[in-house]
Amino acid sequence: MKKIHLYLLSCLFIGLMNTACNKKLEEVPVSNLTPDFFNTPQGFQAGLDAAYSGFRNIYGPDTYFEMTVGGTDEFQAGVDGTAALVRYSSGFNTSDGTIATIWKNCYTYINTCNGLVDNAPNLSGIAAATRDEMVAEAKFLRANYYFILVQNWGDVTLNKHFQSTPTLSATRDKMADVYTFIIQDLNDAIASLPATPQTSGVLPGKATKIAAMHVLAKVYLTRGYTVAKQSDDFKNAAATAASIISTVAPAGGVKLLADFGKVCAEGNETNSEILWTVQHTSSLAYNGSATQNNSGPDNLYLHFFVSRYELQPGMQRDVMDGRPYARVMPTRWLTDTAFKDKTNDTRYFKSFQSAWIANNAATIPKDAGGNPKYAVGDTAIWMPGVEMTSAQIAKYRYQVVVPSKYVNTLYPTMTKYYDDKRTDQNAPSVRPIIIYRLAETYLIAAEALFMDNRPGEALPYINAIRERAAYPTGNVAAMDITLPTLTLDFILDERSRELCGELSRWQDLARTGTLLTRVKLHNADARANIKPFDVLRPIPQTQIDGTIVGPAYDNNRNFPGWN
Repeated sequence: MKKIHLYLLSCLFIGLMNTACNKKLEEVPVSNLTPDFFNTPQGFQAGLDAAYSGFRNIYGPDTYFEMTVGGTDEFQAGVDGTAALVRYSSGFNTSDGTIATIWKNCYTYINTCNGLVDNAPNLSGIAAATRDEMVAEAKFLRANYYFILVQNWGDVTLNKHFQSTPTLSATRDKMADVYTFIIQDLNDAIASLPATPQTSGVLPGKATKIAAMHVLAKVYLTRGYTVAKQSDDFKNAAATAASIISTVAPAGGVKLLADFGKVCAEGNETNSEILWTVQHTSSLAYNGSATQNNSGPDNLYLHFFVSRYELQPGMQRDVMDGRPYARVMPTRWLTDTAFKDKTNDTRYFKSFQSAWIANNAATIPKDAGGNPKYAVGDTAIWMPGVEMTSAQIAKYRYQVVVPSKYVNTLYPTMTKYYDDKRTDQNAPSVRPIIIYRLAETYLIAAEALFMDNRPGEALPYINAIRERAAYPTGNVAAMDITLPTLTLDFILDERSRELCGELSRWQDLARTGTLLTRVKLHNADARANIKPFDVLRPIPQTQIDGTIVGPAYDNNRNFPGWN
């Protein structure tokens, strides 16, 4: 039976609505949108809502998390990290459901954006300036969807216009054409978006000029490593990032926080360092599920990094420590080498939980006299982050877990996504997810300048991030590096220290051509399985099977790489 190609179609569901009364992006359900509906102000808004909403299907569930965090030098599989792509095992192929989900979601909402852009000239009953800003938002969102696709799959289908009927054919366009389209969208968006998230009237999660510039710098940087590179890509990436840091950010109230530990702190997702977030909601009507399962577009990241602490003496599962999904655990390279300096650099202990407080009197161990070694409210588990001798460990009443004792059921927990405001320990979070922040802009500038053979100009951007990391107890001067230390590997290490767990590591390694080398060196679960073709994701089998007119859709498994 012939299969209708569905991924390059419109599937418009629920969206995000700008509502000034609540001072945040709110969802409004839209059951089905038609091309004609785009021609009304209400329909146009609904389409834009849907385009924003699509990112909650990407940032929040386990799909894109596993594609970006697991299977890298930073994180390997935890005890429940069964996804084949995290280990690059034989099950990771064209039939993998994770990649199929992301592929489908991207094309679904690209088509939504296409409908907005195509139908904007026909829109009446709305001020031209408002319409132009909404189109700019759609182009920003479309650029981000395409950027996900081209980073993961290389050559992909480039749909520039709205499709309202099924198609049985699809071709893979060259990544050069996809990058050109992304860059044009971002430049168009920059011209009409409000300046920064701090601009009056800009709601959290809304596209802004500074966010579009940040993505543009990253797009130039990424393209500069590929076969589609232009001679001025690194130069343009550096110039765009530098312009953000020197001009757009200070003029628009955007700046680095003094304390790294507050950047990802719960309730502080609109701080001055944040460029763009994806909003989440507690409403079941829009968010899938508000329980412990991961079937809907919930923010489940708070659970994925959590080990099985509740099995340890003195512990049981609680809201603060989270539900132990145990999807990923930090590699020893991340905890021991990238974060080797835990004295001057404060980021390790501001990124990982190091102590668990006893909450289960029934399992507290007893001493030789039959008395509990500690009480509820005392420390039950401590992970100092460094090795200790047996004699040193014996001095403590509670369990001390040093790095050599980390196993896939017990290890440090990433705290960047903690949410202790929930009443149900199994519930997902409704915290916004930080996608872009200013610290990464500094790192993009540094990498672009280094790759443009200007390491001396790159150094201040790296040192600015490192100096901030010393707050408040580290030695600022000791954090500065000199030119002989600055290499691409050091820049990647610095990205880990600053951004680990923030959904960009696989792209960083794929971009720089270091994925194979670093996974083989540092990821015990994946090193034996990863192959050269894993620098690209397999094309979903549903896409291959659905393309039945014209040339077959290549599966990406015979492709040696794109660097």
